[in-house]
Parts: sequence; structure tokens; C-alpha cells
Amino acid sequence: MLSLIALLAVAMPAAPSRVDASTVQGKIMAGYQGWFRCPGDAWNIGWVHWSRDARRIAPETLTFEMWPDMREYGPKQRYPAPGFTMPDGKQAELFSSEDYATVRTHFDWMRTHEIDGAWLQRFVVGLPGGPLENQHASFARVAENVRKASAATGRVWAIAYDVAAVPIDRTFDVLTADWKRTVDAGVTRDPRYVHEKGLPVALIWGFYRNNRSNFMNPELANRLIDFFKAEGPYKAYLIGGGDWDWRRHDDPAWQTTVRRFDAYCIWNIGNYTLDDRKRKLASTQMWEEDRKELARSGVAWVPTVYPGFGWDNLTRQPPGASTIERRKGEFYWEQFVTLARMKQRSVYLAMFDEVDEGTAIFKVSDTPPVEGHFDTLEGMPSDWYLRLTREGVRMLRGRRPLSEPIPIRP
Repeated sequence: MLSLIALLAVAMPAAPSRVDASTVQGKIMAGYQGWFRCPGDAWNIGWVHWSRDARRIAPETLTFEMWPDMREYGPKQRYPAPGFTMPDGKQAELFSSEDYATVRTHFDWMRTHEIDGAWLQRFVVGLPGGPLENQHASFARVAENVRKASAATGRVWAIAYDVAAVPIDRTFDVLTADWKRTVDAGVTRDPRYVHEKGLPVALIWGFYRNNRSNFMNPELANRLIDFFKAEGPYKAYLIGGGDWDWRRHDDPAWQTTVRRFDAYCIWNIGNYTLDDRKRKLASTQMWEEDRKELARSGVAWVPTVYPGFGWDNLTRQPPGASTIERRKGEFYWEQFVTLARMKQRSVYLAMFDEVDEGTAIFKVSDTPPVEGHFDTLEGMPSDWYLRLTREGVRMLRGRRPLSEPIPIRP
């Protein structure tokens, strides 16, 4: 008689060791910020994205909400954070995305938990010609880290531009010049760079109407779409990232624009409803109609799922003021259940390493430093959200039965 483990192995074949990079259809990929820096790394500019003051880190300067679990990082990947102490009395440490070994650790976690790959966030503000172009060399090194880690782990990757904070009169020139450089340098010919219909895939975040930090209008949006759709060496399969309530826009120009993308990825983070017990649930009630409406124009629908939220430190709010509770994983799992019922196969996981806004699914500490305010995992193990992601992926792919309750235990 087969053991239970053997029976499960028969019922649940192993995921392929190398993800097919020839199509983005059916991919479940995570957004990857890669923007964390520490004093003493290759850039050596300071505590970037850990602190609002790059020269020092202290409880009052924090810009992140969750402390990473540093136990699996090597000695050279750990940077002591002065003034922060773990509950056991040990020195608290952080990581830098500049280090290849750190990025490789993250991609190993993706492979172990059956995440297909990463959407590498590329912030237009930090590209040549942008307001913070001095960042470019550092982020180019991170991109190379991602490329190498994808090759080593069999994951795929693609660029996700973000236009936040870029003046509207500079966005087109800066973004398209970078794409030309990227293509000309052969980056999109990387065997691990994801394609669709023979074209490299590009995602652009920022198609938000009347957004205070994303300076976008239909005219700029259509210029960008025209560029990426033009025949020639720079043509791409273009995914637009934007408003969750896009169908409510009463501007015909915006409605036309959304229907010109090859796919539309809806940013649902921070969008929630309350149930009869006053619990926060991710708003998913518009998903089915979103998908149908986009399909009428031949546009693929890519939903985002997120585990919870919080940016008290980043926005200088009192502890808990901005929190969308994770409810020990139920908030996250409910979204996978909805998508499984819809038989949806392509999903954007938001985000892998985003501790600034409390949406990280990678390993974070449930026992963070005693100094400052940090969100915890409510008593769950540090890899809990990676494990939930793996089970969600299996459920979407029919490799485990649909289950409304979380089907695994801590």
C-alpha cells in the first residue's frame, strides 16, 4: 500500500524545474522592488528604502513596516542596523538588494514555492534623464542580479516600469529611451525574459486617472501605447497597470485607452470591503465583469492579489492607523479562492519584497526589533505567505482541490 506521501506525490506532480519563458499566459509572477540599500554595499549611499534619512536609521526615520527574517542570509549579506535589537538581545540586521547572493536567496524561495518569476520594478524617476538619474547604475546592478538569479533558478522575469513622480513632459522620452537601450543591449533576448507571441513583455504601472503622484493623461498613455505597438525592433506585448475602478471612469478617452493594451493589470492594493463582522476583505466583486469587459476588446485581464497592507511608518501615522489585517492568511487566501472559482490562470502577486507598504510575501520576522513599530505575522511562521502562495498556485492550476478554508497548517 502506498504511503500518504506517495499518494500525494501521484496526485500532485512536481512543478517543472524551468518555467516556460515563451508565454506570459498562465504565469503567476511576483512584483519585485529590489530597492533596498545599506551603508557598505556596492552603492554605499546609506539606508535607502529603510529610512527617510539615508545617513542614519532610527525608530523615527523608518519607512518600512515589516522586518525581514534574516536567518537564511549569509554573513556577508547582513548589515547591522545601529540602535535596533532583536527580542533575544542580538543585533538587528537588514539586507541590500545590491548583493547578488541576496537576490539569489529570494529567487530560490520563489522556486521552492512555485512562483514563476518576477516583475522587476523599474522606476522611471531613476532612469537617465529622470529627476533621480543618479540611481540608475545601482538599479542596473540589481537588474543584472535578477537576470542571473532567474537563469540559476529557472524562473522568468520581465520589466515593470513605474512612472510615479516623473513630470508628465519627461515620462515618454525617459521611458522609451530606456526601453530602446534595453532592447539594443540584448536584455530582452535573455532566455529567461518572458515573451508573448514572439514579443518581449513590458508592463507599465501608472495608468491612474487624477492620481497625485502618477502624472498620466490619455494623451501620454496613447503615445506610450503607440510606441510599444509600432512595428520594428522595439515592439512589445504591452501590459498596462492601473485603476481598479477603471470601468467607472466617465471619460471616453480613458475608456478607449484601457482597451488598447494587450493586457490590463488592475492595482487592487488597499481596496477592501467590510463584511457583516466588520472584517476587511479584499474587494473582488468587480473581477468577473472586469474580465468580461476587457475580453470584449481582446484585452487579457491580470488581477493582483495581496496579503494585507500597512504604511504607518512610511506615511508617519500612528501604529495601526493604515493596517489592513492579514488575519493569519485568510485575507490572502480568499482572493485565491475567488480566482480558482473563476478558473483564472494569470496573476500578479503584490508584492514579493515590499515591506514598505506591508504587502511582502517573502520571509519576514514575527518577532521584530523591540525599538520602533512593526507589523508582525500574528504568530505565523516567517515563510507562511510563501507557503500560502504555493498552495494558491497549485489550486489555480488544478493541482489541489478548491478549498475555502486554508488547507495547510503552520
